[in-house]
Amino acid sequence: MSMLTPSGMGGKYRITGNQYPRMGRPRRRGRTVLAIVASVVVLGLIGWGTLQLIDVFTGGKDKGPAQAHAAPVSCKPTPAAPPKPTGKPAPLPPPASIGLTVFNATAKAGLAKTTADELAKRGFHVIKFSNAPFEYDKKVTVPALIVAGPAGERAARVVGTQVAGSTVKIDPKRAGPGVDLLIGTPYTKLADPKDAAKALTVAANPTPAPSPSC
Repeated sequence: MSMLTPSGMGGKYRITGNQYPRMGRPRRRGRTVLAIVASVVVLGLIGWGTLQLIDVFTGGKDKGPAQAHAAPVSCKPTPAAPPKPTGKPAPLPPPASIGLTVFNATAKAGLAKTTADELAKRGFHVIKFSNAPFEYDKKVTVPALIVAGPAGERAARVVGTQVAGSTVKIDPKRAGPGVDLLIGTPYTKLADPKDAAKALTVAANPTPAPSPSC
């Protein structure tokens, strides 16, 4: 007779024998999974900490390619430093390199030709000689007016040494290195060659302007 079936009821299912099944506690798989995950996290933290210590002691020299190019790069070119002034004036051009035009702005005929011939003997490259244009004709009140553009400023200083009391005028609108010499009403003759040489030395070594006082 089965212990699960009361006597006299004749149950359909009976358990016979003297052994009974054991009912054990179900296994808790969730704890096992959590333990594995915790172990992995701990190992990861240990590895990360080790890498940080290595980076500290090595000074971070072993940078990967991505880190090596992380810093922004400026594409603007570095401007070149301006040349330092030497304190020496630029050398004056020789007379042979100066293209010179001689104009007569006086009422005396023939002054342009005779002056041009004398300047050619002194080594100047005389391009032509002529009467002065209307804007200057009989209007030059100095012995000689030397006119040039910015490119001919130094050449004009050289020409100006050949006439005592001459005036140099730089026309900013004028192009090219050519120089015009306009003979004025007070003109008598060219400067003596020795005086012209002294004036040329002074022009080549101008006295610097004094610094303004406070």
